[in-house]
Amino acid sequence: MSVTFSLAEFWQGMGLSAITIGNVIMLGVACVLIYFAIAKEYEPLLLLPIAFGMLLANLPLANLASTGEEGLLHWLYMGVKLGIYPPLIFLGIGCMTDFSPLIANPKSMLLGAAAQLGVYMAFFLALIFGFSLKEAGSIGIIGGADGPTAIFVTSKLAPDLLGPIAVAAYMYMALVPFIQPPIMKALTTKQERRVKMGQLRQVSKLEKIIFPIAVTIIVSLILPDAATLIGMLMLGNLFRESGVVERLNKTAQNELINIVTIFLGLTVGATATAEVFLTTRTLLIVLLGVIAFGFGTAGGVLLGKLMYLISGKKINPLIGSAGVSAVPMAARVSQRVGQQEDPSNFLLMHAMGPNVAGVIGSAVAAGMFINLLG
Repeated sequence: MSVTFSLAEFWQGMGLSAITIGNVIMLGVACVLIYFAIAKEYEPLLLLPIAFGMLLANLPLANLASTGEEGLLHWLYMGVKLGIYPPLIFLGIGCMTDFSPLIANPKSMLLGAAAQLGVYMAFFLALIFGFSLKEAGSIGIIGGADGPTAIFVTSKLAPDLLGPIAVAAYMYMALVPFIQPPIMKALTTKQERRVKMGQLRQVSKLEKIIFPIAVTIIVSLILPDAATLIGMLMLGNLFRESGVVERLNKTAQNELINIVTIFLGLTVGATATAEVFLTTRTLLIVLLGVIAFGFGTAGGVLLGKLMYLISGKKINPLIGSAGVSAVPMAARVSQRVGQQEDPSNFLLMHAMGPNVAGVIGSAVAAGMFINLLG
């Protein structure tokens, strides 16, 4: 009897005894994402911790979900829930970002603005599908392809949707090289994709220093709710361009952002339990997210086509796709698609203009949603 009883207790303590079809599906999804991160190298710095967090959260009886018992992941998740990690990520991004292409070609700002089309399209679609105004604003921001911004907005407007929205936002960011090229190719011709753009002008150090200060003041005076993200982004950039705080610059763009990325990716992935993720509501958010991302890419490319015609065929429309906020992933995709048509074509620096404009644009959209809906 004692042996039988012990075996029964042992079985009940095993995760196998509590595994559900939902766990199996989510573990399968996690493994597929791990495959994409390692084998395909689809932004592994983001996708690998997210996927592994998803795997941990769906191990039966392990209680490792970020929103579960008060363990390690639960406490690390507080940085997401309280909106601490996103501004720190923006600080690191600012340190790594060269705004020279945007300063040298201010027209790039228009492409960054056009790529926010996905944000507003997803917002209105979410309202049509029955989400509240605050929930729709949180869902819409996925279209900016900026994970930290999506988390920041959702923590303010719809905290109950934080897990699904964060997973959707980061998943689509990581899959930029997979999602964008078909849209870009469908909306452009071979001739347009082969356009070579002239070299950008040299930007002075004074311009680089004035830019982050001016942007912080102007945006914050217009939209105070955007000040946190814009301020940290521009502070990081000022660290970079000032040349007098190299230790802070290196720490913010290396150790700090790497640590925060691990915590953020792991805990965001660990919110994706089968119970939360495999619902009609969550799957609808994921669907609206990819629609938002698609419209954002299309909006940038279509304005790029218009600028191509207005400029006398001197602007390659592919750089418009980089107007989404995934830096520098989207710019690299513009470069890659352009080189598929002409290996001697170098669009990266031209695409970085709309790309960094997209970061500013998504932060502005976030501030607007928080201001109007919060």
